[in-house]
Amino acid sequence: MSIQQNLNNIKSQLPANVTLVAVSKTKPVTDLMEAYNAGQRIFGENKIQEMADKWEQMPKDIQWHMIGHVQTNKVKYMAPFVSLVHGVDSFKLLKEINKQAAKNNRVIDCLLQVFIAEEETKFGLDEKELEEILISEEFKELKNIKIVGLMGMATFTDNQTQIEKEFKNLKSIFDNLQNQPTTQNLQPTTLSMGMSGDYKLAISCGSTMVRIGSSIFGGR
Repeated sequence: MSIQQNLNNIKSQLPANVTLVAVSKTKPVTDLMEAYNAGQRIFGENKIQEMADKWEQMPKDIQWHMIGHVQTNKVKYMAPFVSLVHGVDSFKLLKEINKQAAKNNRVIDCLLQVFIAEEETKFGLDEKELEEILISEEFKELKNIKIVGLMGMATFTDNQTQIEKEFKNLKSIFDNLQNQPTTQNLQPTTLSMGMSGDYKLAISCGSTMVRIGSSIFGGR
C-alpha cells in the first residue's frame, strides 16, 4: 500500500479527539511530501539536525514535533520552529527550552515525559519529580514554555496486560495533572501515548495523541 493509503486507513480509525503524529525519522523528504500531499501536517522526528534540515526544505504550514530524547546543547537548533517537544525529562532541559524560546520570541509547547515502563532504558520523570517541578517557584517563572500535557512510552513487550496497566497509570497521572489549577505555563490537554504497535490500546486508555511511523511509511 502507498503512504497515502496507509495514512487514510489509519486516520479513518482514529477518534476525532486524537491527533496523529506521523513519525518520519530516517525517511526521505519525498516520503514526507507524499504524506503531506495526502493531508498530513504533523510530523515527528527524533534527531534535531534531521528535523531542522527537513523544516528548511518543506512547506511552512507543517508542525514539527520533537519526539526523541533531547540533548540540551541542541535545543537552540529547533527553537525557531519546533511546535511541540514530547520528551522533556528534566527541569534542566525545560529551562534550556525556555531560554532558547525567549531568544526567538516564542512560547514553546512541551510535554513532560513520565517514566511508566519496566525498562531501564527509557527516559522520563517519576511522579515525585513531576510534582516537584510543577510546584517549584522556578517553574512558575518560566514564561516561554507551556506544559500542554504528558508523554509516556510503555515497556517494549508483547504482554498487552502490562502495556495496558502502564497506559492506565499514565492516564491517572494525567487526570491528576488536569485537576490542578491551570497557569500561564501549565495547560494540560494532551496525553501522548501509543505507537504503531499499541496505539489502539493507548486510545482505549485515554490517549489524545499517537505517534505512528512504520504503519504509515513502512519499516525502517
